[in-house]
Parts: sequence; C-alpha cells; structure tokens
Amino acid sequence: MVKIEAIVRPGVLEDIKDGLSQHGIHGMTVAQVMGCGLQKGRKEVYRGTEYSINLLPKVKIEIVAVDNDVDGVIEVIIKAARTGEIGDGKIFISRIENAVRIRTGEKGDIAL
Repeated sequence: MVKIEAIVRPGVLEDIKDGLSQHGIHGMTVAQVMGCGLQKGRKEVYRGTEYSINLLPKVKIEIVAVDNDVDGVIEVIIKAARTGEIGDGKIFISRIENAVRIRTGEKGDIAL
C-alpha cells in the first residue's frame, strides 16, 4: 500500500475528485492548508501599508491506494493540477505498512 499526498491549488480539487472517481478511487481525505514554496506569496496594500503574504491557500489531498493503482492516481492528479505555472503543487509518495478498518477489523489491502 502507498500513501499519496498531493498539495495543489484549491481550484483543481473538483477535477481531481472527478478523475479519481472515474479511475475507481473514492476514498480520500481533503484539508484546506496554507503553504509557500517557489511561488513566494504576494504583496497587498491595506490602508496605505504594504504587507507581504507569504502563505497561500492550498488543498492537501491524502489517498491510500494499493500498489497497482498508484501510477494511475498520480497521472490523474498531474493531469488535473498542471498549469505549467509556479505553484501547481507537489505530490509525496510513501509506503504504508498496514491499514485496519475499525468497523470490521479487516487488515491490509482489503481494509481500503
């Protein structure tokens, strides 16, 4: 099993959800987060004073998938999120040792 964490622009969330659904992936966790990277934020003026806003709104999507689905999930996310501009986001992939479905006690891939 693999955990895929994608941090992307908020505007692409629906496209990613639709693409994952078509790929047969329905389970995910989504959180609104703030972050900065190469995009470096922006400057705004409030009452004549300039402020630097370093943290920008992003969406973090977490998916745990079986090994066979990983490449497809990554392709769906890239296809939906890529604009070619700085700030498109990142995808992090890590191994998951085990999973347990609390309701039934099932373990491993079947718990997903």
